[in-house]
Amino acid sequence: MKVKDFMIRDVVKAHPNDSVRDVMKVLVDRKIGGLPICTEDGKLIGMVSDGDILRAIKPIEHKFYHYLYYMAFEEGQDLDTRLGNLANTEIINIAKTREIICVTEDEDMEKAVELLAEHHFKKLPVIDRNKHIVGVISRGDVIRKIQTSIINAS
Repeated sequence: MKVKDFMIRDVVKAHPNDSVRDVMKVLVDRKIGGLPICTEDGKLIGMVSDGDILRAIKPIEHKFYHYLYYMAFEEGQDLDTRLGNLANTEIINIAKTREIICVTEDEDMEKAVELLAEHHFKKLPVIDRNKHIVGVISRGDVIRKIQTSIINAS
């Protein structure tokens, strides 16, 4: 089987200048765990997951810095303060933008399963040769398709 047999073509995307607040709303409303970040013409430039957002809003603990015997103390931030500071941040600032692992729709499904398992990804972007997003494939998509195949084989 090919990736195109499993992928979702109606891709929920974010734009690089969308705020963290806006993307969190999309994740909650759509009940999804991540999404691609694309330019206006659909070119993939990043991926963001709920885990990326959690890491970004994690409260900062106080820290001591030592700069050639100069001591500095940075006060920590609690979760509410951190959320307030990050809510309007552009999502591209916390998204993965380098070495994004993708598949094409004509690749074998085994390749997608291997990448999802090896890298512990929730979603894998499906791109064309110009790096435009044409779909996504998630662990859930794969499991549902496999389950359907097992039931139909019985």
